[in-house]
Amino acid sequence: MMNSGFTKPKFNMRSLSEIDTVSKRASRAAGFSWGISEEIGKNIRLLESYGLPGIKNLNSFLKDTQKQKFENLKSLKENNFSDRNYFCPISFGTSFLDQSHSFKEKKITLNKLAYPILLIPFLSRSSEIIGKRIQIKFDKVNVNLNYNLNIYSNNNFDQTFKETEDVQINLLDNTDNFSDTDWKELYQLSEDTFVEESESLKQSGAGAGLTDND
Repeated sequence: MMNSGFTKPKFNMRSLSEIDTVSKRASRAAGFSWGISEEIGKNIRLLESYGLPGIKNLNSFLKDTQKQKFENLKSLKENNFSDRNYFCPISFGTSFLDQSHSFKEKKITLNKLAYPILLIPFLSRSSEIIGKRIQIKFDKVNVNLNYNLNIYSNNNFDQTFKETEDVQINLLDNTDNFSDTDWKELYQLSEDTFVEESESLKQSGAGAGLTDND
């Protein structure tokens, strides 16, 4: 048989459905409730879909939950402080997601947080719920979350942030990303399409034909 020299490519990527299911089951096995585990599965799926290392961070986090205690936070305040353990990103993220519709504060801070990347999808989903962009800052990392449509960061997260301090979450006002001048100039240009309809245009317009084919 003649060899064409073409080798069929192999695709070894896990599907997002697999990522969701395995993340959920592993979280349940590590002691989280099924409800929270389902949220974790959704979040890791979201991180991986954006090319962020969700599986890597979740795997490390679940190992650490067996060795050390993280601080749970159920009621959020403007400034959240722990003098003992680092805040758990899952507990904080769940509370943030549940309470996001009632936020009055525009800035929320935590003095210490474990595995901040695991908080990002909670914030992204909250951004869609409240209809505001959300920004999180830690360790010179700046992440912008836009209505759960996309994630922008100045860091590719090759480094695993197991612990971080002085975390700041900002709820951003909805503003245009362009100036009034640019808008007015573009709108003025668009008005060049507003021409008076000629009789021939009216005749050829949708529904304006003279022949009835029914």
